[in-house]
Amino acid sequence: MQDGTRLAAVDLGSNSFRLEIGRIEHDQFYRTEYLKETVRQGGGLDEERKLTQEAMQRGWDCLARFGERLAGFSGSEVSAVATQTLREARNRDEFLHKANEVLGFPIDVISGREEARLIYQGVATALVPSNEHRLVVDIGGRSTELILGQGWKPKLMESYRVGSITWSTRYFPDNLFSRHAFQMAEIAAKAVLDEAVNAYRRDAWDLAYGSAGTVGAVGDVLIAAGWPTDRVSRDGLDWLQDRLISAQSADRIRLAGLKDDRRTLIGGGLSILRAVFDLLQIDEMQLASGGLRHGLLYNLIGSTSDHVDVRDKSVHRLATKFSTDAVHGLRVSKVALHLFAQLQSNMAGALRKNERPARKLSWAAQLHEIGSRISHSDYHKHGAYILDNSDAMGFSLSELHRLSQLVLGHRGKLRKLEVDFEDEEFIQQLLSLRLAVILCHARRDPDLNGLQLKRVTEHDKSFAFSYRTRWAQSYPQSTHLLHEEVLAWQKTPWALALASY
Repeated sequence: MQDGTRLAAVDLGSNSFRLEIGRIEHDQFYRTEYLKETVRQGGGLDEERKLTQEAMQRGWDCLARFGERLAGFSGSEVSAVATQTLREARNRDEFLHKANEVLGFPIDVISGREEARLIYQGVATALVPSNEHRLVVDIGGRSTELILGQGWKPKLMESYRVGSITWSTRYFPDNLFSRHAFQMAEIAAKAVLDEAVNAYRRDAWDLAYGSAGTVGAVGDVLIAAGWPTDRVSRDGLDWLQDRLISAQSADRIRLAGLKDDRRTLIGGGLSILRAVFDLLQIDEMQLASGGLRHGLLYNLIGSTSDHVDVRDKSVHRLATKFSTDAVHGLRVSKVALHLFAQLQSNMAGALRKNERPARKLSWAAQLHEIGSRISHSDYHKHGAYILDNSDAMGFSLSELHRLSQLVLGHRGKLRKLEVDFEDEEFIQQLLSLRLAVILCHARRDPDLNGLQLKRVTEHDKSFAFSYRTRWAQSYPQSTHLLHEEVLAWQKTPWALALASY
């Protein structure tokens, strides 16, 4: 697909309608616009499972606004799908007849399993290529999708008619919360999901991922409260439930990170999520940035690959867009990874085998000069700003912020960083990057023979960098910069010592 090609995906969910627009650069989709409107069509089904006139009108009005934005797109550039609410609605043809007209493009009502397939594909685009067996969970307004897969390939897909809108309406009437209501909602959710226990048994997957909807809303609240930024845990779910019960009603909830359109749905969604955790023996669930829309978009692109990490393409696109010196970026990356591997060699096995920190370090090294097109003296600050405000496909906001802090901290003072200096993994990444930049200061491949970086002991916060005496004599400027680096670390909880032999 040619660079500059425009693409758009429209997702008619039970709670919200979403439109994502972007263009192709280097065979990758780059988002340029994202619109979301809370339509609540899932709450507009009457007792005969027909959409009320008001619910249909809300949908038509939203799609008319989307249609105006999509003027000029061709049919091959837009994919629009509807999910559980329109799967259920007996008068969906009436709705779709006008909906297709006002949007300007045909809307496909997809099956639950097709929705699950697209969700998995969307999630897979945002994950590191891996042979791990994955469980993907998406709790929507009126349905919950469970998918088992490996790499790009979904292997088992199912959709269950249990969602945040239906459960909130049924078990939390008047938006009131009580422990008994949560117990009844969880029991009912387990009754619907019980058949999934054998198919999605714990020994069938390595990691669980949560996509969009309820999982994202719960994750936003937990992150705002100080819980880990990349996962949802059992303890976090217990904490959130206690907070909702203490609030007693949706109107009285005071939780940072909880969006207004989720306030009346959080009870039903949380009860389903807790049921999923219990039934499938999940201890923690990773937050996934991909979802249904991304599956639609990558279907349009038609260039998925088992061997390509979409984030690699994002890094390449950013480096190209801001005219970085690609050769030097790869040089710094190679040296930083060499030093980082030395540090990892004496770490615990589980940490040493984790390739993700090394990949993130490599991305930061390739992008460390991304701000140089804006300013020579403060390019690290501009680079950090660019990354914090970029919409890079495949990266979560927390991942981009971590990269921004590595770029910001690759030179200069360290206390300016908005990081936890108790995070040893980040400290090792940062130190490896800073030393690599120093060793590559002449913009040529450095002599690494005899250079050794190690953690002094596992119990103190100090590192040792050793080199041959003759190396120091041959590279006096590098040696001088290394001594300056020692002084920089003295103003942090960590220490760096130099030793020659």
